[in-house]
Amino acid sequence: MPESNPSKDDFLYPHYSYHGEAKPENIVFNANLQEFAQRVNYICNLETGGKITSNEAYQQIKELWQQLDSSREGLGISEESDGPE
Repeated sequence: MPESNPSKDDFLYPHYSYHGEAKPENIVFNANLQEFAQRVNYICNLETGGKITSNEAYQQIKELWQQLDSSREGLGISEESDGPE
């Protein structure tokens, strides 16, 4: 029987199944990418709500992007191997 009351963490931090080539580095990068997208969404909402400035939002997103790029490089995922051929 499906859970009728999902946990707060499942609601706030949803994770979706990976549908690409199931190599460990791809799965880890997909999790990192989902976290990046979720955090960018929160930052955008904070900026839209006036809690942080546009400059702060930009700097935070830029830092997150650098972290994501570093994780891609650390996992050995090249830019050329991205996407279907």
